[in-house]
Amino acid sequence: MSPALPLDDAGPYVAAAYLVFLALVVIYVAIMAAKLSRISREINELAELAARRDEQREADREAVPRAPPAR
Repeated sequence: MSPALPLDDAGPYVAAAYLVFLALVVIYVAIMAAKLSRISREINELAELAARRDEQREADREAVPRAPPAR
């Protein structure tokens, strides 16, 4: 059984297949990097919001006068 293409003619097709595969891998990595940076940015925003909320709660706690303990 002979190959669909003679081996000397298949070289450019094999090279093209590798280039397409490499392009797909590079595109995939770029998409994952973009998602990672977006998620990282969102996590930082959430951490800042949580810190501000904690500061506000602490300020509210200090602003409320406390009654002396009952004896």
